Amino acid sequence: MPLILNLETATKNCSVSVAEDGVTVSLKEFAGEGYAHAEKLHVFIEEVLADAGKTFADLDAVAVSMGPGSYTGLRIGVSAAKGLCYALNVPLIAIDTLELLARQIAVEEGVIIPMIDARRMEVYNAVFTPGFTKLRETKAEIITADSFAELNGPVHLCGDGAEKCREVLGNSGKFVYHGNVQYPSASQMSQLSYNKYKISDTVDVAYFEPYYLKDFIVNK
Repeated sequence: MPLILNLETATKNCSVSVAEDGVTVSLKEFAGEGYAHAEKLHVFIEEVLADAGKTFADLDAVAVSMGPGSYTGLRIGVSAAKGLCYALNVPLIAIDTLELLARQIAVEEGVIIPMIDARRMEVYNAVFTPGFTKLRETKAEIITADSFAELNGPVHLCGDGAEKCREVLGNSGKFVYHGNVQYPSASQMSQLSYNKYKISDTVDVAYFEPYYLKDFIVNK
């Protein structure tokens, strides 16, 4: 009965869950206007373990959201995950952040496009089937009126980058905006990390890096 700690810090949502056999037994998350991950992440980790009646020594693996997303948020999450894996001698599992967003939507037809805000009219996005198979690679894309013209509807858009696209893409019947789905959550990581754990789909703790997608630029 593997116990896995899941860390999601790619967006404004600082989210932590602990799961047993792929089922979330404790979840703690907070999505504020600013990024408070550095202050909240380790507190949340201790709280979910205590709530589940577990200790660090009980963990069989640590899973982390791999990106794309906030450069700082991803660094904080991956650094914490690596530190725990080293200290506990447990494997590290990496989970696609956009898939976590996509899995918050249940639809039967069309495609799902999870979007993470990358400022202005740019978003990180990928295209998934209703069964969450990735149809198109993850990329950073500036949204225009012609974006996704090649896709047949309905096109389901979710994430904190989706709503700002409404003004450009319009309200035609082709696009469906899921405004209730804003951020990826560690609650969606539980089953995915368990599935990867069962087949030993892990990453090298020493060399793993988050999927930033774009170079980090310091604004001066």
